[in-house]
Amino acid sequence: MSTDTTATTSAASATTARTAKALPGAWTLGLSRGALEIKQFVRQRDAMIFTFAFPIVFLALFASIFSDTVEGTGITASQLYAAGMVAAGIMSTSFQSLGISIAVERDEKVLRRLRGTPMPPAAYFLGKIWMVLATGLAETAILLLVGSTLFGLDLPSSPAKWLTFGWIFALGLAGCALLGIAVSSLPKSGKSASSVVVLPFLVLQFISGVFIPVNQIPGWLLNLGALFPLKWMCQGLRGVFLPESAAVLEQAGGWEYGKTALVLGAWVVGGLVLCQLTFKWKSRRDG
Repeated sequence: MSTDTTATTSAASATTARTAKALPGAWTLGLSRGALEIKQFVRQRDAMIFTFAFPIVFLALFASIFSDTVEGTGITASQLYAAGMVAAGIMSTSFQSLGISIAVERDEKVLRRLRGTPMPPAAYFLGKIWMVLATGLAETAILLLVGSTLFGLDLPSSPAKWLTFGWIFALGLAGCALLGIAVSSLPKSGKSASSVVVLPFLVLQFISGVFIPVNQIPGWLLNLGALFPLKWMCQGLRGVFLPESAAVLEQAGGWEYGKTALVLGAWVVGGLVLCQLTFKWKSRRDG
């Protein structure tokens, strides 16, 4: 009897081991989840159009209305707005998109159901990151195309400038995405998510140099905006797409790439901590 029991136990253990070995890892599941997230995003045409159109419409409005040459810089206001709006587009596809979509999924109990599956939690977040990366690249490409063809934005001609653009894009996207995941826990319901997320994002655009040149923003507001990643993304990308003569408009009189990397990197680390402290799989109404 004991021999049969031992054999059965051994067979069950072997089956469990084979099953566990056959299960895909978090990275594989995250990639599959990312493909699903992108498909869902594309199918929600109203959300997709709003996400992509928001920065483009504002770029067209501000760059068309304010197109005079900025005194002492040799650039036009259109070029200034185009560079800043690229940064706003990156934050729109990461912070705003995740902050709203995750809050809605939590309210509709999608997160709760996913948490009850064998899927590792990391796969869910990896899927979101893949989706944000795809939409962020698409948004940035569209804004660069519009800015360069319609508003005189000069694309970098040196590999060093493109390298700078690359690390600003990567750090900014990651930091804003993590901030969006953390902020998604603030709305009490999916219906209030847009108001809770869009309002601070809109305010940040005004005090970070997207809609208003930094030399026209009061110092205390600039210092407030400097606490968040958007201000540094805007400043860094202006350094990439604008000539050195435009650096006189900055608060410090230069592009401050080192400080930009430090602040954006800190937001990546801080965003991870915030996500761990604040993220919830259930809505407040579910306890």
